[in-house]
Amino acid sequence: MFDERSQADPHLMRTAELMAETGSFEDVLSILARTGRRIAGSDGIAVVLREDDACAYVAEDAIEPLWTGCRFPLDACISGWAMLNGKTAVVPDVGSDPRVPVAPYARKAIRSLVMVPIGRPEPVAALGAYWCAMVWLDTATVSRLETLALQATAAITRLRGLRSAEPASP
Repeated sequence: MFDERSQADPHLMRTAELMAETGSFEDVLSILARTGRRIAGSDGIAVVLREDDACAYVAEDAIEPLWTGCRFPLDACISGWAMLNGKTAVVPDVGSDPRVPVAPYARKAIRSLVMVPIGRPEPVAALGAYWCAMVWLDTATVSRLETLALQATAAITRLRGLRSAEPASP
């Protein structure tokens, strides 16, 4: 997926190439985890999958461990909010946003975040970027993360199409 936003950023151009070449959903997750921090300039990145009524944190790249391996109710976390609403959540202060649960963040150095849904028409995942300081989240950073999520959406859609085109096993 090469669009105007990708062409303006060399990291997004490279991730577009990687997403176009990926052969599995696991590769998409890996690309997101490896490249998200660089694209956002964040202290951490997390990839979250929707599993029925839960959010499963499946990959991360962060300065300290986040929540890989943890599951949270879909309706009780910011990643679930982004997936349920199909909208990007921009949170300059995690302590003052009611969409962010207090307990999981209590022992983390996270102060600001952006959570972007992945997948259309219904999101199947989310990409979270985290900062240790309270930061003013500029539109360029949010746009880069949304572009990365769109690239992942395109890759997932392509992979689903390839799977559905495969002949059924006997």
